[in-house]
Amino acid sequence: MPTRFILIETSHAGNVGAVARAIKVMGFDDLVLVRPRWPDVLQREETVQRSSGATDVLARARVVESLDEALDGMSHLCATAMTPRDFGPPTRAPREHLGALLQSAQLGAGPVPTGVAFLFGCERFGMKNDDVYRCHVCLRIPTDPDFGSLNLAAAVQLIAYDWRQALGGFVAPAGAAAPAAAVAAHQPADAQAVAGLLAHWAEALVAVDFLDPAAPKKLMPRLNQLFNRAQPSAEEIHILRGVARAMLQTARRAPR
Repeated sequence: MPTRFILIETSHAGNVGAVARAIKVMGFDDLVLVRPRWPDVLQREETVQRSSGATDVLARARVVESLDEALDGMSHLCATAMTPRDFGPPTRAPREHLGALLQSAQLGAGPVPTGVAFLFGCERFGMKNDDVYRCHVCLRIPTDPDFGSLNLAAAVQLIAYDWRQALGGFVAPAGAAAPAAAVAAHQPADAQAVAGLLAHWAEALVAVDFLDPAAPKKLMPRLNQLFNRAQPSAEEIHILRGVARAMLQTARRAPR
């Protein structure tokens, strides 16, 4: 299954190299950096040294300016945070959530993601609320409640390991049956399509006086979570955008 590790506003070059090493040993190689402190971080000496030979991952890695770019093609988004957010996605342990995600897809009880993205915030402040709100789940690694501080690369390593185990590991036990092929009822739309839908709905809700742009409160994050739970397909996104378009057209015709 396509898997991407996304580092947002990373400030230490060494951590980027260590993350490349962490995902390579688990068999992953898709790494995207959003607005890192150093634009040339992938070529810096400290990055290359800390990668311990995972230079192929660094060569494939991309630096982008926005989270939207980083999420292209991904439909199931996993935030990482130590504390839950109000109005945010449910908080779960990685092993619990990732195992359930694949089991649901394999049994046909839920859609098969077009891609799974794991998002990590900057070393000092973690993830911003708005970025967490976009995700389907917030993964919290079980740690000592009195000391939960994890190095960025260590956190990536733990989640990459749990995801690899959920996918079946590298070597199946002797005599074990091959994993069942996942059958999806539909393919969920990717994160960019959902973001476009939300922007369209925000415009329409303002036009019909349902959303006050001066005091939006938490309406859009709540709608974001609603759409994430529903996991609409591309066709369903088109329908919902059609509703927004009709709302805008009706608002323009209405007397003021």
